[in-house]
Amino acid sequence: MSTPLETVQHVRTEAGKPPCGPPDLPPRPTPAELRTMGKPEARELSDALFERLAGLARETHAYSYVRGTIIELNMPLVRFIAARFRHRAEDMDDIVQVGTVGLIKAVDGYDPYRGVEFLTYAIPTITGEIKRFFRDTSWPVRVPRGMQELYLNVARGSDRLEQRLGRLPRPEEIAEDLHLTLEEAIEGLVAGRVYRPNSLDALRDQDTDESGGALLDRLGGRDPGIELADFRTAVRPLLARLPRREQTVLKLRFWDGWTQSQIAERVGVSQMHVSRLLTATLARLREQLDDRDAPGWQEDRAAGCGRRAGPGAFGAGPGKARGREGRGPRECGAARARGRS
Repeated sequence: MSTPLETVQHVRTEAGKPPCGPPDLPPRPTPAELRTMGKPEARELSDALFERLAGLARETHAYSYVRGTIIELNMPLVRFIAARFRHRAEDMDDIVQVGTVGLIKAVDGYDPYRGVEFLTYAIPTITGEIKRFFRDTSWPVRVPRGMQELYLNVARGSDRLEQRLGRLPRPEEIAEDLHLTLEEAIEGLVAGRVYRPNSLDALRDQDTDESGGALLDRLGGRDPGIELADFRTAVRPLLARLPRREQTVLKLRFWDGWTQSQIAERVGVSQMHVSRLLTATLARLREQLDDRDAPGWQEDRAAGCGRRAGPGAFGAGPGKARGREGRGPRECGAARARGRS
């Protein structure tokens, strides 16, 4: 009875095709021969080639030739395993390509002298490579491989504890069960939120009081007063150190909305002098806000308030300044009270 190697050689000879590859090695089966070859024959041929491969040096041409022949001989196995994932959104050609990488790894790592069939070793290797491909490409946000594996470990442990406890386990219980630190357990849980992010258009749960609306409807808008919080805290000690006349001019202009002519009549100076006072006072305040060593900052630090604001905060139109503050300058604690006359 002829061996599978002799069978392929005999078919090639009868067809008038010279054997390809090194003369002392079997010919590589053609696609037509692979289609007509039965599974037992392909398995026997693969085992025979592995025995030949084990006796060849890796740097030789014969080794590359036999290795390539084994890979082509087992390509139907890759397509069979890839067909299990045909329901996925990825293209089937990409899945087959990834499965081929797994087959190559299986061929390179297989040892025929361990007494295990190649299929037993190749199937989990190819399947694992395809699953890793889906795991790496199915995350909406790219996270490190270690974090992905940590999430899978925490997710399996959480499911197991939920079945045992009858409730969702706490991070401390997950960490204790998996022999992890509390920080690692929390990181794994947070990574799960990245794996399955909620859409902004997702509807609220039906058992909530406000069911039916989208998540986007629950997002708040930007409060224009928040950006002025630092500015108000930073500028108050500086305002308190201004002379009484400059304080009055600023209050009438930006808090009460008076015109420069009205302020000039109230203070008893010309309108041009009021304009110069405003320009000089605002410029001095901007400079002091940029200089932490300026008078007023040390006293403010001791009182526990006063933070830096952007230099562009001053000089806004009267309407904007009046709308933002809506009241006169106030001191911050007892230190501010001493600055007022």
